[in-house]
Amino acid sequence: MLSRVANSIYWMNRYMERIENYARFVGVNFNLALDLPPNVDEQWEPLLIATADNYLFHQYYEKATREDVIQFMTFDKRNPNSIVSCLSEARENARTIRETISKEMWETINTFYLWLRDVSPDDLRNMDHMQGFFNEVKRRCQLFHGIVDSTITRNEAWHFGRMGRHLERADKSSRFLDVKYFTLLQDTNTVGSTLDLMMWTAVLKSVSAYNMYRQTHLALTPMNIVAFLILDKLFPRSIAYCMRQAELSLYCIAGSTPERGYTNPAEKALSKLRSEIEYTEIEDIFRTGLHQYLDQFQTRNNEIDNAIFDVYFGLKPVQSQSQTFNGQFQSQRME
Repeated sequence: MLSRVANSIYWMNRYMERIENYARFVGVNFNLALDLPPNVDEQWEPLLIATADNYLFHQYYEKATREDVIQFMTFDKRNPNSIVSCLSEARENARTIRETISKEMWETINTFYLWLRDVSPDDLRNMDHMQGFFNEVKRRCQLFHGIVDSTITRNEAWHFGRMGRHLERADKSSRFLDVKYFTLLQDTNTVGSTLDLMMWTAVLKSVSAYNMYRQTHLALTPMNIVAFLILDKLFPRSIAYCMRQAELSLYCIAGSTPERGYTNPAEKALSKLRSEIEYTEIEDIFRTGLHQYLDQFQTRNNEIDNAIFDVYFGLKPVQSQSQTFNGQFQSQRME
């Protein structure tokens, strides 16, 4: 497979996963707004900080109001991570590799693009309309992922896509937990209160984890919730599950398995992080500090992405001996 094609498949899936998760980020505050007491204001700044978009946001906007944050995260083309920007990039990647992906994949992503293009920010004037809009964004992303899994042969293309999707999902799952951290940072007196529990519940609902969590845990406690979203090996949006799926696809691309050991720097970095998560106890995370642990994970996850680029996407053509000789001969003639 050409590196260009593999790179496009990888990023097409990352962008589609990012779109869904940005819609879910807004869902964090929507879920909170439904349960917050009347005397507690909505907080939108934590969304920007957790996604690392706050510096760029304040270049164009003065205050993190609901309208401005939603505009910036959804429709603002100056934000490379906005839903509009990511969907444009995903569609362009899909367009350049139409011969590699299925017809249904292209039709789904193109229809999504045309639908979003016709949506105006003015159409989202109240919370009900906004919730309906972001639910539709999530639904269309989930439809795309379902079509990918049901129409693509399990070859290198599928594994590059699955690897990109799960690395992106792991990163964003860690940031959902960070939204909770930066929200509580405003008022440390809320720790352990009813409001604190509401915020943890909102995080679970925003990643569609509430029902699965209640099937495995009787009580809503911060320690159990963090353990579920980071360490659970069966829930598809937990960090541990995502890193394992990404690791399996990375090794399948090279025709190997993790049990045989790594063969390149990308496999080494991913396997090392995955194994550390697998043998981490929840007490270790809280001993380190939840935010510090998540921040370290995000940094290492980005390093894995860089390693994958160096191994598979940043390859340079190797010159043959005859090409090298001809080049040397020409340079000698010029001298």
